[in-house]
Amino acid sequence: MENLSKRLVDKSIEAFIMGIEIYNKPTIKYRVEGFSFFICNAWELTLKAHLIDLYGERAIYYPDNAERTLSLESTIKKIFTNANDPLRNNLERIIELRNTSTHFITEDYERIYAPLFQSCVMNFINMMEEFHNEDITKHIAQNFLTLSIRPEELSNDEIKGKYSAPMAKKLIHERDKISQNIQKSNSTFAIPIQTTLAITKDKKKADILVSVVGDSGNDVKIVKEIKDPNSIYINTTNTVVKLVNRRLKASGILLTKVHSSESVKGRFTSHDFLLFTKFYKLKEDPKYCYYYKLGNRYGYSTQLIDFLVEEIKKDPEHIIRSLKAGLK
Repeated sequence: MENLSKRLVDKSIEAFIMGIEIYNKPTIKYRVEGFSFFICNAWELTLKAHLIDLYGERAIYYPDNAERTLSLESTIKKIFTNANDPLRNNLERIIELRNTSTHFITEDYERIYAPLFQSCVMNFINMMEEFHNEDITKHIAQNFLTLSIRPEELSNDEIKGKYSAPMAKKLIHERDKISQNIQKSNSTFAIPIQTTLAITKDKKKADILVSVVGDSGNDVKIVKEIKDPNSIYINTTNTVVKLVNRRLKASGILLTKVHSSESVKGRFTSHDFLLFTKFYKLKEDPKYCYYYKLGNRYGYSTQLIDFLVEEIKKDPEHIIRSLKAGLK
């Protein structure tokens, strides 16, 4: 008998990868439209597979029409019941783009929606792991999961000079609306992109280090290569916790914790992650963490996940108690 849920998951992963490939291919001008179409298709398939797993195949059809499957909008409302859920809001904004704006897309829509697209990618990866125990990195390398984004933004005057009055008004309205939503939400709704160049003598505030050659005319020596933080610190706290748990589970490891003087074994939690970050001062280490001022959030590197797993493996029975004792 055909496993419909598994077939939908497989097709969902394929649609997701197609969306990533279209967006990251420099020769394609259909980036925004193509990505929004395929990412919505990927979400619809994976969410319907989840409904089948929970309630059976009838769950993906309308009650009054046994031949018509639910729309993506209806599927989202069934699974993410909180209308204020940032993940749901993210999807609804991208669906709106796919449904109403794709008839007249310009390249400047990319600048507006890029933070939502990157967050949507990370949300999809997390949900595939949570709902279907699927590791997307087995299908596409992790370094390709960061979208190739052009972050330059036009001013209001530049937009008005480039487009007709109605189109300029629409673009400015969309940009301002999304910017306000980003400020009120978190990285589940949008991952802001910001590049700022400034001269500072404080190395802790610098991403690029240069030195001045005193005896030369115009020479500047580059000490450190420029690196895009969005391609390195791609993990949120939730992603780190989930990936650590997946690797510990593969090794058959559970953490020993003490509750009411009784030792119990359990999974790695966000509270445990907080203990590690405080004890090892991980948020101060640029190898593991990066602070995005725009969006007021932290991003974490894959190296951090490796570090956490290796430290836990050394002594899973005592490490949590040791960290707590050390902090005291």
